[in-house]
Amino acid sequence: MIATSEKDIQGLKDAGKVISEIRDEMIAQTKPGITTKELDEIAERMFKKFGAISAPISTYNFPGYTCICVNEEVAHGIPGKREIQDGDLVNIDVSGAYNDYWVDTGKSFVAGSTSNPELEKLLKATDVVFDEGLKKFKAGSKMNGVGRAVNRTAKQLGYTVIKNLTGHGVGSSLRDEPDIFTTTTSLGIAHSLRKVP
Repeated sequence: MIATSEKDIQGLKDAGKVISEIRDEMIAQTKPGITTKELDEIAERMFKKFGAISAPISTYNFPGYTCICVNEEVAHGIPGKREIQDGDLVNIDVSGAYNDYWVDTGKSFVAGSTSNPELEKLLKATDVVFDEGLKKFKAGSKMNGVGRAVNRTAKQLGYTVIKNLTGHGVGSSLRDEPDIFTTTTSLGIAHSLRKVP
């Protein structure tokens, strides 16, 4: 979507606030022992409370309100009986619509209190890579500059990007133009970086 009016800009901001609030509450409740299904049930209640629509359910008939990945899972993890363990790498991916505006957000983090230097390094690299890609979003610039910046920065930090996961536009649908190749969606990029062998 190209936001062409103040109404569109405000609609995207309002939707972003609702969907990120769902994400943040799920993150706050991610403690060792909770299942990914229980986390998804938090999202279900919040989607209903806000009158928002879950994109995975409405767009893909997905068996969960959100996508939750743990450790080795890369993307679109199905909520279920898996219990979160102390020190797990978790990605919460929440996408949906609020007042007809679609947004998509996610975040990777380490659950519990166990320190893992390798995962902390990955998460710091994620932030750097995301920021370098974000800098390329400017009026008149080429979209492939985003993917190039992401790839180059990941490589400099000792990681590669899983290339079949792409970023995308939002607004009037979950996957609006443009597709942004060789990058990943939202803040969940940590699950798309892998250590160079």
